[in-house]
Amino acid sequence: MEQVSDVNLAGYPGWARAKAYLWALLDKLAIDRAVAFGISAKLWQAAASVVTIAVIAIYYTPELQGYYYTFISLMALQIFAELGLGNVIISFASHEWAHLRLCEGGGIVGPESALARLAGLGRFALRWYAAAGAVVFVIMGAVGCFLFTGGSRYTIDWRAPWILFSLLIGIRLWVIPFLALLEGCNQVSSVYFCRLMEVVITSATLWLCIVLDLRLFAPCVSISAGIAWCVVFLFGKYKRFFRVFFSRHTAAPMSWRSEILPMQWRIALSFLGGYFTFYLFTPLTFRFEGPVAAGRMGMTFAIASGLSAVASMWIYARVPRFGQLIAKRRFDQLDQLFYRVASISVVLIFTGGLCAWATAYWLHIRSSFISARILPLLPTGLLFIAAVLMQVSLCQAAYLRAHKKEPFLILSIVQGVLTSLALLLFGRLYGVLGMIAGYLAVVAFFAIPYGTHVWNKCRIEWHKDSPQTQENADSE
Repeated sequence: MEQVSDVNLAGYPGWARAKAYLWALLDKLAIDRAVAFGISAKLWQAAASVVTIAVIAIYYTPELQGYYYTFISLMALQIFAELGLGNVIISFASHEWAHLRLCEGGGIVGPESALARLAGLGRFALRWYAAAGAVVFVIMGAVGCFLFTGGSRYTIDWRAPWILFSLLIGIRLWVIPFLALLEGCNQVSSVYFCRLMEVVITSATLWLCIVLDLRLFAPCVSISAGIAWCVVFLFGKYKRFFRVFFSRHTAAPMSWRSEILPMQWRIALSFLGGYFTFYLFTPLTFRFEGPVAAGRMGMTFAIASGLSAVASMWIYARVPRFGQLIAKRRFDQLDQLFYRVASISVVLIFTGGLCAWATAYWLHIRSSFISARILPLLPTGLLFIAAVLMQVSLCQAAYLRAHKKEPFLILSIVQGVLTSLALLLFGRLYGVLGMIAGYLAVVAFFAIPYGTHVWNKCRIEWHKDSPQTQENADSE
């Protein structure tokens, strides 16, 4: 976007100048249509989480709140069935999409070889996720039954809602490859719009169901509404786009063993490490201290996760663009774009974390009823500090994975092991504060130093033979 100045806008009316300055500001902040939808979705989630906190505090007992947030945290068990394929699809599709485009009717046009490889990728992904949906239903059902049986002293009817919830998560898993294919094919704004409307629909449905006293069936109805919206949107707007994956169009099957597996198994293990890094807090708190404490942990962790999700939009919305620049070996443009959006991402989560902690402090000194549903100030502050540090690692991981490689494998596994040990040991000895302090120590003294070393090493090694690098060296 061209630079805006008072001189070139002097003859325009005030509203036109204001609009031009607004667009210039958005450009400077790297906010395009996709990021705007992504931010809107995460801001809605952040605002909706506040409403959800209030609705749950009013209509749920502390014990029921604990079961609800443990339900939500166990959704992450789908990682064990998905095994990181969604990220692989985005990276591989973006490299093929560098040679393809959408025609006016919404179909895909371009070289037959690239189109055939994209079709082969999509058909493989659809088969994988169909099987993964069944697996995740079994895994979630078994783990939930084991965990919640320990809380049998509470008169909460969890069995039927949990089985239904697990089944719906398995069904929701099959939506992922459609969204991933679209995102990898640079239809990021449409994907983020779909997700924006999904979170609006699911949150509004959740509130209505809680008010109607559906108890633990409320999240089940909410997820069902989200699935219905995604199906209507995807096959209403992109029917011709997806036709190539279901038709008899020639497909060039990608070799899972030689092409996809080398990246997927690394990402899968990284994601499994991420599960033990991010998603054990609420279930372990439930096991150690009961549903009331788990409810506080789940609510506070949801706030930190929401802040990270909003800040990550600047990075994730650019991943397909990263892949295209890498495929064309335009590494100077890649680094320039990455440094810009990563800086914005980290500054945003720092600012958001500071504001969130200040709000928590205000709620505590006013003895608000909501303050009794979140963690005390010290563990809350430590959790927000850890979230800011982890944002650096998330940005670095997105940059490296756009190269269709996963060098963070060792980092993710070791971090997951260390975090799990810290949660188990310090959680038993010192409770919630010990769990979060141990997590922060792992992030600050291992994840960030080691991750930055790996990122810098890979960046130099992968780009050293690029034509741009050689041209720069010759010019110097």
